Amino acid sequence: MQDMKEIIERINKLKTELNAVILAHNYQRPEVQDIADFTGDSLGLSQQVVNSDADVIVFCGVDFMGESAAILSPEKTVLLPEKEAGCPMAEMVDVISLDDEKKKHPDAAVVCYVNSSALIKAQSDICCTSANAIDVVNSLEEDEVIFVPDKNLGNYVAGFTDKKIYAWDGFCPTHHQMRAHDVIKAKEGHPDALFLAHPECRTEVLDLADEVLSTTGMLNYAKKSDAKEFIIGTENGLLHRLSKENPEKKFYYVSEFTICTNMKITTLESVLDALENMQYVITVPEDTRLKAKKALDRMLAVKRTM
Repeated sequence: MQDMKEIIERINKLKTELNAVILAHNYQRPEVQDIADFTGDSLGLSQQVVNSDADVIVFCGVDFMGESAAILSPEKTVLLPEKEAGCPMAEMVDVISLDDEKKKHPDAAVVCYVNSSALIKAQSDICCTSANAIDVVNSLEEDEVIFVPDKNLGNYVAGFTDKKIYAWDGFCPTHHQMRAHDVIKAKEGHPDALFLAHPECRTEVLDLADEVLSTTGMLNYAKKSDAKEFIIGTENGLLHRLSKENPEKKFYYVSEFTICTNMKITTLESVLDALENMQYVITVPEDTRLKAKKALDRMLAVKRTM
């Protein structure tokens, strides 16, 4: 086992030598979040990619995030420290099935959650994140929307639009496993806490929420709120940053099992390996990249409200 202090020093040295920047999703391990130059949600990190003048992007997240970075900034070298870090929800939709759905609803726009592959983004009209999904859908001229791949987010958005939503039958296993009885138990244990839920959760969970917010929305809400205790209905990795930014407040998870194993694969050692060996490089074929970039660019042009 390498000394953590030594690993961090080597990471920082290589960052300078390579003109690299480290991006970490809010669900990453605490020590990975702490070494990152920027920590955020999918939308925030996508914006960092566009604005960064780094030559190398080390994306501590899962594969679709690395692809998004490569799509937006093809001139940069994008590294995913763990090549096996995938997204089960992204794998729940494929190009052939989506094409069949588009044929069933020829007048519908395809709104693609960023938790999806580059190939699916390339087949979509616009992307969205949990932070701007409602705004993205309402920005469209079409009256019908095929929403892929998250049915929970799609069903949530349907409550805030007059458009007809055809929600794909996909879901995030980490959020989908939360049930109403888990929330009720957490509330009983912490009766003074507000419950903040992510829109990837089931409707039965969202119905119990004091606020439904993206991870960045939760961070902002916790800072501004007068409340001192919060139950957090998303992947437990967010509690590290919440506690770090609000040391005077208390945060509780809905369940100790609300863990995304794919997000936790990345370690400080794998970040160091990525920089030392320039691995694993994420590339997207140019024809796919150009199509997917249109969908991502349209997303980035829409304001975020969550």
